[in-house]
Amino acid sequence: MNCDLARADLELYLDGELAPERARELEGHMRSCPECAGEVLRSVQWKRAVRAAGSAHRPSAEFRERMTRRAGAKAPRFSWGWSWGLVGVSLLLLAVMGLAVVRRQQERLVAEHLLSEAADLHVATLASATPVDVVSSDRHTVKPWFQGKIPFSFNLPELGGSDFSLVGGRMAYLRQAPGAELIFQIRKHQISVFIFQEQALQDGLSLWNGTSHRLAFSTDTWAQGGLRYIVVGDASGADIAALSRLLKAAG
Repeated sequence: MNCDLARADLELYLDGELAPERARELEGHMRSCPECAGEVLRSVQWKRAVRAAGSAHRPSAEFRERMTRRAGAKAPRFSWGWSWGLVGVSLLLLAVMGLAVVRRQQERLVAEHLLSEAADLHVATLASATPVDVVSSDRHTVKPWFQGKIPFSFNLPELGGSDFSLVGGRMAYLRQAPGAELIFQIRKHQISVFIFQEQALQDGLSLWNGTSHRLAFSTDTWAQGGLRYIVVGDASGADIAALSRLLKAAG
């Protein structure tokens, strides 16, 4: 079931008139789609607000009895079925929304953990007596060094005319996945650029893109061509963003 079909069935579902099989499909869709779950919750809240507004001016029992006698009809019986059904729907939607929020929070924590690991790798490189395995400012020397050592290839940017210089590269491992760590320098600041296969990180950063600031470091991350790029350094956010643009253009 897609979002259009789900929203088309919304009113019938809330009124308890949707076929059971169709209702189960809709409930399954809501559990996996926070947007539709939010739409249903808004509709439930609207119905409850309308019902509350109508109850605010409910006629007294004496008035209803008098009007019933005049009309010569039996007093209607109030049904709690729809009310309790609405409460059940509300509880279901609150549970679905809660699960969606928890899931998003868990994904965020996983992403933050991976970025923290990348920052730790950067610190280890800075502290190492041999920070690079291949020392060269020539991208045509650094890139071929990784061939046969990692299960993918990548492109390095042309740095001519920029303030960046390539120091070299080394092997890196994140979640036991092999990747490349490239060291760039700008105004005495060293920046690590990690490149891994996106699928090798088990979707840990699949929903995370953009810049952030972690401790003393600025970071940037994005996916491109099946690869995950993570840029970490103590340079300014503007320098991190400038290097990221060069890498994206080369990729």
